[in-house]
Amino acid sequence: MPVTIDLSGSVAVVTGGTRGVGAGITRTLLEAGAEVVTCARRAPDKPVEAAGRTARFLPVDLRDPAAVADFFDRVRDDHGRLDVLVNNAGGTPFRMLGDGAAEQQARVVELNLVAPLTASLAAYEVMRRQAVGGSIIMIGSVSATRPSPGSAAYGAAKAGLDNLARSMAVEWAPLVRVNTLVPGMVRTELSHLHYGDEDGIASVGRTVPLGRLAEPSDIGDACVFLASERAAYISGASLLVHGGGERPAFLDAATANH
Repeated sequence: MPVTIDLSGSVAVVTGGTRGVGAGITRTLLEAGAEVVTCARRAPDKPVEAAGRTARFLPVDLRDPAAVADFFDRVRDDHGRLDVLVNNAGGTPFRMLGDGAAEQQARVVELNLVAPLTASLAAYEVMRRQAVGGSIIMIGSVSATRPSPGSAAYGAAKAGLDNLARSMAVEWAPLVRVNTLVPGMVRTELSHLHYGDEDGIASVGRTVPLGRLAEPSDIGDACVFLASERAAYISGASLLVHGGGERPAFLDAATANH
């Protein structure tokens, strides 16, 4: 029999859930039956839809703790519960450390580490009062475990996010599970900014053992699993969703002369 995951009746929040990877996560949660609330500073050009259903959007600045607390109170009041938080909002411009002021690097850390912490604390205040608790999913990055020239502050923030999730998983057990989903390269509407045209994207995809970049739905499927009862005994874990990672450069160098 096929294994299906039904999140009907559950309420999920996806930060930054209106475009790119976040929109893919939102669509997959909608397809699984969840009610989904997305948030960002600005409203999207069009709502995120899937399976004939539409995600709700509420504006919030995730760097404002009071506004974040109000946002989660509103979700609880309007929907009666909060089962899942996906901390997806984040990102960074490409900037070598020597080319940016300390304040610029600090803002990257604030968005990618402090903001998810702020959202998680507010979500926990809702989840801990529910008999069923909840699930918090951090969207990390493979940049957290390798050198990240041009995005050093981002990689450092994502490394901190993974460690934060492990501590939350211990402190907030058994009611709230906390995990990190670690994507590799994902094909989104902004991929051309990083990888070039279709030929460039295909060329980059060939460096991945599975032969392609991830689709946003691949990340969404992993989120649906971690949010579900199928993952009831998974907490404090880091789930790699990177297609096998990268072929080690030394292999190509070692075989080049043979």
